[in-house]
Amino acid sequence: MVDADFAKRYGVTTSNLNKAVQGNRERFPEDFMFCLTKNERESSTFQSGISNKIGWGGRRYSPFVFTEQGVAMLSSVLRTERAVQINIAIMRAFVYLRRLTVSNEELQRKIESMEKKFDARLQAVFSTIKQTLEAPILPRR
Repeated sequence: MVDADFAKRYGVTTSNLNKAVQGNRERFPEDFMFCLTKNERESSTFQSGISNKIGWGGRRYSPFVFTEQGVAMLSSVLRTERAVQINIAIMRAFVYLRRLTVSNEELQRKIESMEKKFDARLQAVFSTIKQTLEAPILPRR
């Protein structure tokens, strides 16, 4: 998403959002945020129906685009109540995902343990079946 979209969500102007980003530039490496190229900007302007850049209205610079990590960082550099609430929600989501990961790891360990336990039992069953199948068939009288 672009800076103007996040500005609306965070309840600030695009200008103030970009000032906060520029004031904390070290927190936004290239994998957190980047600018659209001229071609990307023109394409998005055409597709979204944004006003013409000539004359009054429209943007005079390429917008910033934020990745997932950039969104998390953005919520930590803005000082609005909405940004604080978004930051709290992001942190809770991280904790939830960590719990899911741990529970999935526990489940994986249990499955592996069961596989080892049942593999030995199933091997015995399979070997019995195999012996039965390999036994010579006696001719009928």
